[in-house]
Amino acid sequence: MQIGRRSLLSGGVALLALGAAAAALRPMGGSVAAEGSFEVSLSEAEWKAKLPPNVFEVLRHEATEYPGTSPLLDEHRAGIFSCAGCELPLFDAATKYDSGTGWPSFYQPLENAVGESTDHKLGYPRTEVHCRRCGGHLGHVFTDGPQPTGLRYCMNGLALTFTPA
Repeated sequence: MQIGRRSLLSGGVALLALGAAAAALRPMGGSVAAEGSFEVSLSEAEWKAKLPPNVFEVLRHEATEYPGTSPLLDEHRAGIFSCAGCELPLFDAATKYDSGTGWPSFYQPLENAVGESTDHKLGYPRTEVHCRRCGGHLGHVFTDGPQPTGLRYCMNGLALTFTPA
């Protein structure tokens, strides 16, 4: 049996696409959380002892939870979404909306709540969002959100806690 050039190329493209999809859902390694100094600064061992394993991987190693798995997607009450690592209030529930992406999304953080950096881990620049106080990885911000800001803060639900008003 011979494999034609077209079949070989098609198979190669399919494998690359699968690899890119898998890369988007696995830990990304080195985090902004590991760089610089933050008001809340714990050792790797202290963070690991403090946080559940899946929350630790998201906040400290930039993992991404699977879309559609966060209970916070269905949270529609008034209240505040805070950092799961240091409890800093990050988003008012009034700014939350259904982006259709499978992750909790907001159009604006609270003032002085988040920091941003650029990552190229998927081969193109994205704006990473992290907690200003502890440096924990929260998600990314994109420019396809609703008004009044036009921004979509696409957050990992595991990186957040919710306190009803």
